[in-house]
Amino acid sequence: MVTMRDVAQRAGVSIATVSFLLNDTKPVTAATRARIEQAMVELGYRRNMVARALASRRTHIIAMAYPALEHRFGMSTAEFFTSAAEAARKEDYHLVLWPVGNDGVELRELLGQGLVDGVVLMEVQLDDPRVDVLQQAGTPFALIGRTTELEGLSHVDIDFDTTVEDAVKHLYDHGHREMALISGDLDDPRFHAYGPWVRTEDAYRRVAASYGLPVVVLPCSDTTQAGKLAAERLLAEHPETTAVLVLNEYAALGVVAGLRRSGREIPADVSVLSLLMVPETAAMTDPELTMMRTPGPELGQLGTEALIRELEGADPLPPQLVPAKLFPGATVTAPKAPQPKASAGRRAARKAR
Repeated sequence: MVTMRDVAQRAGVSIATVSFLLNDTKPVTAATRARIEQAMVELGYRRNMVARALASRRTHIIAMAYPALEHRFGMSTAEFFTSAAEAARKEDYHLVLWPVGNDGVELRELLGQGLVDGVVLMEVQLDDPRVDVLQQAGTPFALIGRTTELEGLSHVDIDFDTTVEDAVKHLYDHGHREMALISGDLDDPRFHAYGPWVRTEDAYRRVAASYGLPVVVLPCSDTTQAGKLAAERLLAEHPETTAVLVLNEYAALGVVAGLRRSGREIPADVSVLSLLMVPETAAMTDPELTMMRTPGPELGQLGTEALIRELEGADPLPPQLVPAKLFPGATVTAPKAPQPKASAGRRAARKAR
């Protein structure tokens, strides 16, 4: 079994120097670090993470708290996780997923066990009990999302204002003047204060009004079936609609299916634009959905970087808002030109025939 003594001899340093590096208790020069790490690779040395944690009083493990019971796990969500894990690995940290609820109860219990050095919070509520739990525990944390009160909180988030503005402009530039937003269902107890849904709907109401458009917003839950029902309701209550924006990725798939089931062609009869989605999901429909691509890779990395900077005592990462970017698919086109109404004489002639 390879020991620290073996590594020290191969690298030409003392055992204490190897210990300083492995336990992160004292700084070593870049050149010395390189020699030690090369010796570890050549000898096949594996760090004892338990011993390291005991020596440094740190685990070099961070958690991503995701309320999996309240929020469905989608492809967009997976991008946040994978990019966060990669960012952690590059800084010699391990990232674990904690599927704990939004109420903070499970989170408090896990924090009491001293398993992690810090936490990245996802699916942030406007008034999030988990923030209070983390502050009371004195555990470093960063938000991917925003509460209403942000003073002193390290956070990154989607720029919902810019995302919605760009989406509406794209449809407006194609000639659409009768749009609708199929948003989230804020009456659902799980989501009544869910930041992304609240901010998206607020932004749409503001942007649509600024363009002089009628403001049509329909609530919809986060399921494909709910999307189908929302499409039917849209056609029944607002048949003049020529373009629809859909917030939830599962609902967007259902909206496409519901419009087709009602005999509408996409995009000839109704254009569809998904507000937050990834290419893999967009490709599930035929034609492929036009979407605003969720900035999951960027935000997962930034949120993790913000936390690790705090853990390492580095300069804090400034708050950042990242907009979703337009990803042209094949579900947006110009609306059909209105058909001219037949004159009374022509209607009478047709009726006589």
